[in-house]
Amino acid sequence: MSLFWRIFGLNALVLGSATALLLWAPVTVSVPVLLTEAVILVGGLGIMLVANAALLRIGLAPLDRLAGLMTTVDLLRPGQRLPVPAQGGVAEVIRTFNDMLDRLEAERATSNARVLSAQESERRRIAQELHDEVGQSLTAVLLGLKRAADRAPEPLRAELQQAQEITRESLDEVRRLARRLRPGVLEDLGLVSALTSLTTDFATHTGLDVRRRFDADLPLLDRETELVLYRVAQEGLTNIARHAEAEHAELALHSTPTAVVLRIGDDGRGIGLAHEGAGIRGMRERALLVGATLDIEPGPAGGTCVSLSVPTAEKGA
Repeated sequence: MSLFWRIFGLNALVLGSATALLLWAPVTVSVPVLLTEAVILVGGLGIMLVANAALLRIGLAPLDRLAGLMTTVDLLRPGQRLPVPAQGGVAEVIRTFNDMLDRLEAERATSNARVLSAQESERRRIAQELHDEVGQSLTAVLLGLKRAADRAPEPLRAELQQAQEITRESLDEVRRLARRLRPGVLEDLGLVSALTSLTTDFATHTGLDVRRRFDADLPLLDRETELVLYRVAQEGLTNIARHAEAEHAELALHSTPTAVVLRIGDDGRGIGLAHEGAGIRGMRERALLVGATLDIEPGPAGGTCVSLSVPTAEKGA
């Protein structure tokens, strides 16, 4: 039944019931209208309006659910769908909306894959230029300062040595930035070594106590999945350093029969009620690339726990 005929039928039911009551009820209308008759007519009108409103509320409930989903749907949380009634115009509207969500999620995943692929290519290019151009230039400056300091008299030698130390620190920072942009350890030694290097570097520069727990029997993962796990871990640790005000952090990687699960936790102030920022949405976009599920919730002992579950059953098959 279409929406038009559904509303028409509900109104016809109410009006027909009112007509039947007027025909068979022992109530007549006098001229002029008596007070008791006016009360009965007004009361009947009120009953008809209430019944009509209740029936329309029931008939249009699927549209209300559709409007509610439209205001809350998020393409970064796929799978939000409405149950489709058996037949009728409302069912067709809901079915069309669900199909539209399917297309939008597929297009969003495809466009995200292209954007993130281009982003990784640009990171590799910048990291290579930092390593080859800026790094080599700073190395040359460092060697020049050393030679000048060796030949300089004592008052000037101290200043040259200080400039040499500043240049060395700048060179170390450039190399660290290059490693963050292009995780060479991930490509050369694998995910566990890359996460170990990441947490060690993070603990060194932030002063936080970072604990690591890695399963020994992790399954083999493709390069794209390993990169997603590494980037989510990197962003999770960055968020801890920026916002959590934590003293301890933990990074764990373990496997289940159907998935590889990455967990990043801390003992900071917790996630609160703030709107998700660009960092968390970036993690969700990366999770969609490999069909993973990202959950962010309060930790069991306070703080925040970020969990990324990457399915492995289909990949293994």
